[in-house]
Amino acid sequence: MKRLPDLLLILPLLALAGPAGAAPIGECLPCHREKTPAAVRQWEESAHFKAKVNCEKCHGTDHEKMLRGEARVDQKVCAPCHQKAYDTHRQSRHGMGLHSGWGCTRNLPNRDPRECAFCHEEGSTAPLSGVQCARFLKQSTEMGEIGCNYCHNVENSCASCHTNHGTDLKYVRDPISCAKCHMGPDHPQWEMWQTSLHGSLFTTYGEKTGPTCQTCHMPGGSHNVSFGITMSSGGIPYAADKAKPAREEMLGVCSSCHATGFARRELTRDDAVQQQSLVIVKEAEKIVWDLHDHGLLDPMPANRPPHPLSGAKLVTDSQLLYEDTSHIERLLFKMKKYDYARTIKGAFHQNPAYTHWLGNAELKMDLVDIKAEASRLRSRAVVPAAAAAKIPAASREQQLQALKNKVERGAISPEEYEREKAKILQEVTGEKK
Repeated sequence: MKRLPDLLLILPLLALAGPAGAAPIGECLPCHREKTPAAVRQWEESAHFKAKVNCEKCHGTDHEKMLRGEARVDQKVCAPCHQKAYDTHRQSRHGMGLHSGWGCTRNLPNRDPRECAFCHEEGSTAPLSGVQCARFLKQSTEMGEIGCNYCHNVENSCASCHTNHGTDLKYVRDPISCAKCHMGPDHPQWEMWQTSLHGSLFTTYGEKTGPTCQTCHMPGGSHNVSFGITMSSGGIPYAADKAKPAREEMLGVCSSCHATGFARRELTRDDAVQQQSLVIVKEAEKIVWDLHDHGLLDPMPANRPPHPLSGAKLVTDSQLLYEDTSHIERLLFKMKKYDYARTIKGAFHQNPAYTHWLGNAELKMDLVDIKAEASRLRSRAVVPAAAAAKIPAASREQQLQALKNKVERGAISPEEYEREKAKILQEVTGEKK
């Protein structure tokens, strides 16, 4: 059964309880000084304590509800006092973090019905988001909690960044607060920044000289972490009407330290790296789809566990899996999710090693591996020359089916389909059509 992560259910101050029922501050402290002393100390040192924001202001007074794990302290609890931060957070990718890493669990066995609250208002069947995550749906309960939602909870839980009871901004202004999520093989922004010139300057001279994650992505304390970004979270460039104003936003940030012309040239070069890298990815995708069209993937989608969102179909978009798939698709996953991401994010974070050796070189070697695996799969299906003359109809049907697959998924136009179909009929059987 998938459970809601503890972070979203109840904060440590109320995790261990005193008497049931309503619990004004005077009743909370005697018990929690003994049961959760660190949480009490953090609260007493916080701005909330000084402003007389006590326990029930955030947690409510229904102690039984707290014990059942139903008294969630989420962003809506914080919003009335932190409206600007709430509004800008909602505009950003952090504001859709949970849904981008989640997936509807209604069809899973032994699901936890409390999870419905992630995507539905209480009493409503209307979804708040249509975003799904196939990779999440493939995980065990435990992996889904620690491996997915401990980062993606950033959508609903301010404590994801600010911690549970402390309010000292020193922590959230330090890039280390970003590292717990923004690291690893698919988006190592923290490592890229840390080992770039920007990060080195910060380590040596501090934030007055070395810009941090917050300097560039949360200028002026904004909670809109998508400020100035010109591509989707999957690395797909925005359309010009959306990308142009975002680029001007980022240039405004860069210009606080650099000449605008210099910053524009740097970012334009990084755009070129992104475009060049995307060409490599598209070439690899085309190879995989061609194998699929000819029925050569091993195994084919119909012969393996169904994709949790698409069923027995090939998926190469953002819902591409790394399990229950073919070897060549696993290579494509590494190319798209890891090496393409490291190349372009390394470039935009001004890190040469991540851009080239940990990104671009791996990306190009992925293509070598994908081509080699495609050659191996095709070689297994080659008809011996001596037998080829005996089965022209079989060969023709295979080619025509592959062509039909392409036109049905929009890879070629109907006009191209007719032209290629005529060629196949002429080449294989000698007839003209």
